[in-house]
Amino acid sequence: MNTDDLARRHARAFQNDMRPWSAEEFTSLLTSAQVRLIQTDHAFALVRTVADEAEVLTLATDPDHRRQGLARALLQSVEENARTAGAATLFLEVSENNAPARALYLAAGYQETARRRAYYQTQSGHRSDALILRKSL
Repeated sequence: MNTDDLARRHARAFQNDMRPWSAEEFTSLLTSAQVRLIQTDHAFALVRTVADEAEVLTLATDPDHRRQGLARALLQSVEENARTAGAATLFLEVSENNAPARALYLAAGYQETARRRAYYQTQSGHRSDALILRKSL
């Protein structure tokens, strides 16, 4: 999958008024040796590992293929990949308004460790908090 494909898939997955990432942003991230793309036919994630910490930069599932366990399976692959890369902890950030993603992460054992007030701004101007979640691997 090339960066144009990633940008299109990301935009489709985040249609809820959030700003999707551009192909240039994906290109910039993927030039780093610390960032890995983990993908399936209908979902993908970008993960950055530095020292013993990993961070899910984004996780996107095609809306036509949700509620089939794809994100859960992808998250498990992300965790295995992070462990293999030497990470002891995995972090991620999720909008407080993204109830399905929050439910996925909490069911997978992630715990809220911090909150960034009014961090996200939608294209319509609404702001929402970012929740920082952590899981020990």
